[in-house]
Amino acid sequence: MLNRRHLLKTLTSLSAALIGGPAYAQTPMSKLEAPLPKLLVSKDPNCGCCGDWVKHMQAAGFPVEVIETANVGELKARVGVPQDLAACHTAQIDGYVIEGHVPAAAVKRLLRQRPAAKGLTTPGMPLGSPGMEVSGQDPDVYEVILFGPAGRSTFAKYKGLIEL
Repeated sequence: MLNRRHLLKTLTSLSAALIGGPAYAQTPMSKLEAPLPKLLVSKDPNCGCCGDWVKHMQAAGFPVEVIETANVGELKARVGVPQDLAACHTAQIDGYVIEGHVPAAAVKRLLRQRPAAKGLTTPGMPLGSPGMEVSGQDPDVYEVILFGPAGRSTFAKYKGLIEL
């Protein structure tokens, strides 16, 4: 007669065998996910909101390298950020450009989906976007825009850190 404990053990063994052995069955999901690529952030050394955005990205699991420069505009031009989509800092990750206060969740989705694009931007400095949080104030609704040779489109819409 099959009891619950025996059934559970049998199912666990069977699923482990089907998807990669017993070590796989005991590995937490966070260990199975591929590590995130390094985010290279160029920012003005005097910009506090850029530093707060870096902390947001690190908290989301991104390894970050920061380059302090007073001339981020030159980099924006070199990597193809249109002037009307510019923000205060520019980051590069795995072949993409991330301009401004783009939420980490949108960057992760970009890396999963791998669209043919130059990158993502959150133009300006929307209140409530990562690095622009202000306690006690209602966050703005803002768009994360996918841009590149094929044009521009809304990639996501947020209110603060919540995707709408």
